[in-house]
Amino acid sequence: MPVHDNDHRERVLEEEQPGPSELESVLFSATLKDVAAVAPIVVEPATALAEVLRLMRENRRGCVLVEQAGRLAGIFTERDVLVKIAGNPIDLDHKPVSDYMTPDPDTLSGDSGVGYALNKMVVEGYRHIPLVDDQGRPTGVVSMRDLIEYISGFYRQEVLNLPPDPRLGPHKREGA
Repeated sequence: MPVHDNDHRERVLEEEQPGPSELESVLFSATLKDVAAVAPIVVEPATALAEVLRLMRENRRGCVLVEQAGRLAGIFTERDVLVKIAGNPIDLDHKPVSDYMTPDPDTLSGDSGVGYALNKMVVEGYRHIPLVDDQGRPTGVVSMRDLIEYISGFYRQEVLNLPPDPRLGPHKREGA
């Protein structure tokens, strides 16, 4: 086989499998316990929306988990704030989070694979997914940002710091 055919085959394989070679095995072997390092914010269903929003803001979190009788009852996310609360005349001090949470959300265990979680989140459109133990108690939450940051650790800094379009070079942002 001519040398140029081997070069072409290697280029095609690189294009089909971009990124570091160890990334593929990590996606199947790493678990969410490796990714979700921060304990979740957990509240009761009767917690006032004002308190939930304060906790989210102060802790810089995109969601809280709602627990009832020791089991996960729901999740309340920044998306819920935008879709269900923003622009509506709601008394945040007296309305419970249970009225606005997503009840019985899909969950994963901490032993679930990173690749499986990433696929589930992309397919279902989730930004956050609660982690629970065998009894349904919340143990963590993993966000799309957590997964992206974990995966980006396998890329060289030169790749991560490329401008959006390398042909354009760095640009200055105007406005927001």
